[in-house]
Amino acid sequence: MPELSDLLIPALIFIARIFDVSLGTVRMLMVISGHRLASAALGFAEVLIWVLAVGGAVKHLDNPIAVLAFAGGFATGTLVGMTLEKRLAIGYRVVRVINPKPGLDLAGTLREQGYSATRIDGHDRDGPAEIVFVPVRRRSVPQLLDRIAAVNPDAFLSVERAERVSGFIPLAGNRADRFPWGRFGQLRK
Repeated sequence: MPELSDLLIPALIFIARIFDVSLGTVRMLMVISGHRLASAALGFAEVLIWVLAVGGAVKHLDNPIAVLAFAGGFATGTLVGMTLEKRLAIGYRVVRVINPKPGLDLAGTLREQGYSATRIDGHDRDGPAEIVFVPVRRRSVPQLLDRIAAVNPDAFLSVERAERVSGFIPLAGNRADRFPWGRFGQLRK
């Protein structure tokens, strides 16, 4: 019968790996978004936990459950980190819409709803088309897509990652929506 430590150590290694890999995923998101202080703090915590997990795994190499817990914690941490990254939805996106029915004035409708929409007149195979660019916070993309579909479900669109040149992008919503991290949301690289 295995001793308590034979099961407790692998469980601790597994949990530590979930935490350090999840922190690593969120840290990379913060690095890409230019949040220097948050990235450094998350990196410190990530490596501290990683050292403890590696130390436990190396110390217990004779316990195959500990080695499997190390690998399983990494895999689970990857899934948890991806889920966290999706929920945090940090950053900005530009939604580009090709509206084959320019008479609907999608840009005007979106502006009335508080979005900053830039319109370009274009032509597709069947005639005139409206091309609209809308910058939004990443977490606002699903709501924007619903609004676009309500105006013209036949529109084509793409969503692209965007960066701020200055500390402000005129987005829908109030100041707190634009800078969810308070003063830290305005820090630049």
